[in-house]
Amino acid sequence: MAFDIASELKNICDNLNIALVFKGSYRKANRSRLDSFTGIGDEKALGILSDIRKELGVPVVTDIHEADEASMAAKHVDILQIPAFLFRQTNLLVAAAKTGKVVNIKKGQFASAGAMKYAADKVKESGNEKVLLTERGNMFGYGDMIVDMRNIPSMLETGCPVVMDITHSLQQPNSSSGVTGGLPHLIDTIASSAIAAGAPGIFLETPPNPSLAKSDGANMLALDEVEALLIKLLKIRRAIAS
Repeated sequence: MAFDIASELKNICDNLNIALVFKGSYRKANRSRLDSFTGIGDEKALGILSDIRKELGVPVVTDIHEADEASMAAKHVDILQIPAFLFRQTNLLVAAAKTGKVVNIKKGQFASAGAMKYAADKVKESGNEKVLLTERGNMFGYGDMIVDMRNIPSMLETGCPVVMDITHSLQQPNSSSGVTGGLPHLIDTIASSAIAAGAPGIFLETPPNPSLAKSDGANMLALDEVEALLIKLLKIRRAIAS
């Protein structure tokens, strides 16, 4: 499935002249319930990401959750991602920095845009200037999130490229069932607003069939809808650049 998704996205992005980075989690560590799907084994999953990287010629990113995972994951991917809940974890940021890989730091759901400067500085002051920042919304009450588009230009002031995580921003977490809900009908709204606000990159979860996804299916965009969205976003980008 990972190869199918990566191959289709590569074809779409090549045709539209858009740079693609493929994201895959070798382990899903922050699940609500103990019986939630977490993975197929670290080495096996990292091997799949490594194969995609080599065979398709596509850069790959994955999350790490503890400092001792950084060097293991860095052998297989181009970018190490720091999950939103962990963006303040100094040891994790320093370990990621020391691999020499690009480090993508997701803004905490509880944090302001201004706090991201200090997270980025931890990586830079550890000898690594290759930092991305990702906006993914803020908690609004117990079970919903909001996206403040002011965060994008604010984080761009750090000098780091900013990615808009569209689908995670539309989660409705902490449900009584222990399974995260979502608002996928607003993907177009969040994506369009982010490009208009100046975000140079976007993140999307795009399986062939979101209803069969092992996690986060309620906020995903089906793979066959990606191209139309990207075409619209390119039109918005050209409009604001003119």
